[in-house]
Amino acid sequence: MKWIAAFFLAASLLVFEREASAQGYTTGQAARAVIGQPLFDAQNQNSSDTVIGSAAGVAYAADTLFVADANRVQALPVNHRVLLFKNLSQQLPTPTAELVYKTVCPVCVGQANVVLGQPDMTTTVENDTATRSSLRSPVAVASDGIHVVVADTDHNRVLIWNSIPVTNDQPADVVVGQPNFQSTSIPGSTPTAASLRAPQGVWIQNGKLYIADTGYNRVLIYNHIPTANGASADIALGVPNLTTYVEPDLSKQTTSATASNLLNPVSVTSDGVHLFVTDLGYNRVLIWNGIPNTNGAPANIVVGQPDLVSSAANNAFSGQAAISTVTNVKEASVLCSVSNGVDYNDNPTYPNYCNATLSFPRFALSDGRRLFIADGGNDRVLVFQQVPSQNGASADFILGQIGGEVNQASMATDSLMTPSSLAWDGTNLYVADTFNRRITVYSVGANTVPYSGVRNAASLFIYAEGTVAVAGSATAKDSVAITIGNTATNTGSACTGTQTSSSTTATTGPANAPENCGTTYTYTVQSGDTLLDVVNGLVAAINAGNGDPNVFAFADVSNNSVVLTAKSEGSNGNNVTYVTSVSTSATETLTAQGATLTGGGDASKVGPGTLVSVLGSNLSANTASADTTKPLPTTLGGTQVFMNGVAVPLSFVSPSQINAQVPW
Repeated sequence: MKWIAAFFLAASLLVFEREASAQGYTTGQAARAVIGQPLFDAQNQNSSDTVIGSAAGVAYAADTLFVADANRVQALPVNHRVLLFKNLSQQLPTPTAELVYKTVCPVCVGQANVVLGQPDMTTTVENDTATRSSLRSPVAVASDGIHVVVADTDHNRVLIWNSIPVTNDQPADVVVGQPNFQSTSIPGSTPTAASLRAPQGVWIQNGKLYIADTGYNRVLIYNHIPTANGASADIALGVPNLTTYVEPDLSKQTTSATASNLLNPVSVTSDGVHLFVTDLGYNRVLIWNGIPNTNGAPANIVVGQPDLVSSAANNAFSGQAAISTVTNVKEASVLCSVSNGVDYNDNPTYPNYCNATLSFPRFALSDGRRLFIADGGNDRVLVFQQVPSQNGASADFILGQIGGEVNQASMATDSLMTPSSLAWDGTNLYVADTFNRRITVYSVGANTVPYSGVRNAASLFIYAEGTVAVAGSATAKDSVAITIGNTATNTGSACTGTQTSSSTTATTGPANAPENCGTTYTYTVQSGDTLLDVVNGLVAAINAGNGDPNVFAFADVSNNSVVLTAKSEGSNGNNVTYVTSVSTSATETLTAQGATLTGGGDASKVGPGTLVSVLGSNLSANTASADTTKPLPTTLGGTQVFMNGVAVPLSFVSPSQINAQVPW
């Protein structure tokens, strides 16, 4: 028997089988369940025992999911509480469970049994006064199945419960970072072994307590879980000793990363062998190949950077692409080695991000074999099949995006918005999807259905889109440009050169530009221009005359962005490429959403009752057709298809195609 699971609003499917040894995650796969919202895309903010706010922390132990219902990324609401979902295995269906269709979303689950930091499940007040039971912006939680540890961030402390709490608002047993439960002070610029400043990460492993002491740019290790208030740490990472605060020189344009310093570390975890520290300020994850036992011990491996002294966000390439007005420059690959096109001089260009880059990462977690990284700034989770052993490793798979060069964050089941924390229960990966106010659940499965493998009649009329964000400040005489091409028709031998179109009044368009050539549209900033004027100038240049052969351009006035929509219907629009460039020393920045337009032919929001075709490989061992004069069966040819956990009617199954009906 085969089970095919579809999760709408998404166009990605997985096949879950009883034997999962050869199965794994796949890029772009959808979450199979959601905790904390009644629907995948609800974003309900009326917090209760079943609805969470913009939660940033998640942990799993003893069949309990712990959710820290607060954040430091300015997402709302902040509920100043920690929820405990006990007996989670009884609430979360297995990947192959056949569910009774009693609700609109049978895989939108979870009811918390205990709340910490609040007297009940509906109170969400901010607790300015510290007590044994109060919490103020708790953004991280951890448990070893016995203890529960919470980073009470805005109270500058960590609270410890010596057993898993059983009652609401249960007081903590031990406080770390403060001498007592009433104190919230910090010792200024001179930390001690017993002080904390806005900690954002906690972890327990093999009897040790780890704390990401974010405000003091260090990670603390306690060789034993403290049993008395105000305990001192044994080891500090990121600093030379327990009483030194290494503060970056903010007067400099850049700060200097090394193998032994940190800038705002926000999480620390371990698999018992390695230690992983998410170094937010330096846009990297550091790996120690053993548990450090000396202060300031240097890391062995870095993810998100080519070496241990680099720190740029999305360190994809250096330099800039040549354009018609600036020809003596070119891009050089740093982490992204696969070119996405060529510049004015036919030098290779590179995407703004790829499987190896990080932008403000929030969490790293290993299941003992794989490494998962919550890449918050890129709205995705990176999956490495093995813990990296070399600097600058590329992820094998990506959750939350359809590829490494794409960022199209949304509330869809296959998308994420600033993932902030991760947990693993041996089968499922839990992701704190902060801005979507939910915990998404991912499980491994055989990748037999490609992205956009779910089709219906509407698929042909869905157009691919992309955006270019304009930021910085507008300076007269600066030049900004967007080059638009098409991979389906742009072959080197046929294209004699990049067409150019420049404009100071935004009225000049390309003259008879061949469709198979990339066309560069340049706008020269005028005195008194705003960023919106720059956006409108680029839009007018692209649309001038007969317009670009591949796209229509629109101005997003709310976000100072150029929106590009393919002229070709369906998946053909996904072949349209677009890259950006600016003149030397320009104060404006142009950021493309991806290397190509995306979403063409993706009928992801499929309405109830819709007949859809699932296209892929190895979907069914048999070929069979149902009698359409009778009610359609939910099992056909030994195959079942589940959508949001519900077995759906089938009219046809085969190894490469299944026709099904979306349930009502």
